[in-house]
Amino acid sequence: MRFRRPSSSRPHRPQIVLSGNYAPVDELPPTVCEVEGSLPPCLDGAYIRNGPNPQFPRGPYHLFDGDGMLHSIRISRGKATFCSRFVKTYKYNVEREFGSPVVINYFSAYTSLLATVARYTVAFGRTLSGQYDVRRGTGNANTSLALFGGKLFALCESDLPYAIKLTSDGDIITLGRDESFGEPLMSMTAHPKVDKETGEAFAFRPSISRPFLTYFRINADGIKQPEVPIFSMAEASLVHDFAITESYAIFPDTQMVINPKEILKGKPPLLINAEKVTRLGIIPRNAEDESGMMWIEVPGLNMLHISHAWEDGGDTVVMVVPNLLPVEHVLEHMDLVHSSMERIEINLNAKTVARRPVSGRDLEFGVVNPAYVGKKTKYIYAAEGGRVSSRAGLVKIDLSLSTPNSDDCVVASRLYDPGCYGGEPFFVAREPDNPAAEEDDGYLVTYVHNENTEESKFLVMDAKSPPPFLKSLLL
Repeated sequence: MRFRRPSSSRPHRPQIVLSGNYAPVDELPPTVCEVEGSLPPCLDGAYIRNGPNPQFPRGPYHLFDGDGMLHSIRISRGKATFCSRFVKTYKYNVEREFGSPVVINYFSAYTSLLATVARYTVAFGRTLSGQYDVRRGTGNANTSLALFGGKLFALCESDLPYAIKLTSDGDIITLGRDESFGEPLMSMTAHPKVDKETGEAFAFRPSISRPFLTYFRINADGIKQPEVPIFSMAEASLVHDFAITESYAIFPDTQMVINPKEILKGKPPLLINAEKVTRLGIIPRNAEDESGMMWIEVPGLNMLHISHAWEDGGDTVVMVVPNLLPVEHVLEHMDLVHSSMERIEINLNAKTVARRPVSGRDLEFGVVNPAYVGKKTKYIYAAEGGRVSSRAGLVKIDLSLSTPNSDDCVVASRLYDPGCYGGEPFFVAREPDNPAAEEDDGYLVTYVHNENTEESKFLVMDAKSPPPFLKSLLL
C-alpha cells in the first residue's frame, strides 16, 4: 500500500475545517422541503444528524471541536420538514451569555506552551469566580444520537447525555443533561449499543485516571445498572467505540493514548504510542465484575469505529472494523489515513486471532440493519472516501463472500457527483415489524452536500442495490 507525503490539510486549520462542507451554519426553524419524486410509505418519522458546528468560529479550531448541532428531517405522509438547532448544553448557554468561548477546546487548545497556560489560567479563573460550574458539564454533545429507554439523547464522550425532544411540527428542543448515567463530573460514550430484542443499552465511560474504562448496562426502562470498572486497562486509551454480541462486549485498546502530562509541555494530551501492542478486551455482556475480562493482542489494529460484531459458534467472535493506516497520521494528517476494512476472527479458547481484508477501498462508518446489532449479519453498508479523497460515496459489503482468498466483498457501490460529500449511511427497514423480512429489505438514507452549488440533499436509496438514488429532498 502506498501513502502520500504529509500535506497542509491538518484537521485544526481554520481555512480547512471551517469552509466548504465543514463551514458553520445558522439555526433554521422547521422548514418545508422540496421532494423530488415520492417517499416510501415506511419512511414515517425523523432522521436526525448530529455534528460539530461552532457557535463562535474563531481562534484555534479542530475538526472535532464545535457545539453540537442537530439537523432533522421529519417525514410524514410523504411530506418532509427540515430543522437545524444547536444542542443547548450548559456550555453552549454560558458561552451564549458571554458572547465568546469560555470552555477550552479539547483538540485545538494546545498551539504552544504559552498559549496553553494562558487559556487554562483564564478557564480556572472563571471556574473559581463562579462564572462557570464544571459540575454541570463541559461537553458539547456534538458526536451522535441514541434512542433507548424511551428517550432520545445527543451525546459526546466528554460529558453525560443530553435529552432531546422532537415536536410535532418538526422543531428540536433540548430537555437537559441527564445525570442518571453518572456523577456530575463523569461522562459516557457517544456510541452506546442497543439490543432491539431486549431493549437494553450497553455503554462505557472513559477516564484519564484509573479505572481508565468503566462498563455498564442500561435496562429496557432506561435505568443504569451497577458499573463494572476495568482495572486491567493499563493506560488511558482513546476508546471511542466498542461492540456487543449476544454474549459479549468488546473493547479496543489502541495505540492512540491520552497522557495529560503533555499539556504541561503545551502539547495535546492525545498522542500515538508507536511501541504499544494493540489489544482487544472481551468481557461477558452481563458481567458484574471484570473477572471474566480477556485481553488478546492484535498488533497494528487501530480503529475509531467498529462496524459490527457477532458470535460464530460457542468459542468464536467475529468483528468487522476499519483499520486506520498509518496510525501516526490519524491526529494531524487525516487526509493521509486509509481505513482498511478487516474481518477479525477471535478464537476465545485458544486466544488466537485470524485477520483478512474485506475491501481495499477507503471505508468508514460501517452500519448494519439495526435489528441485527450483535447478531450474525450478511451485509454492511459503509461510507467511502470523503473530502480529503478523490472518491466519495457508499458501498454495500456482502460478508458471505469473505474467504482467505478474497480481499474485496463489495457487491454494490455509488459514487457521488464531483464536489459532493456524504455522511454516515443509516438503514431503515421496509417492514420493521416483519420477522420474515430479508436483512437488506429497506432503504439507506444520508445527507449529501454539494460544495459546488452549496446545496444539501437528503438521499433515499434502495438498500438491496444502492445505485441509483431512489428519492431526494432538497434542503
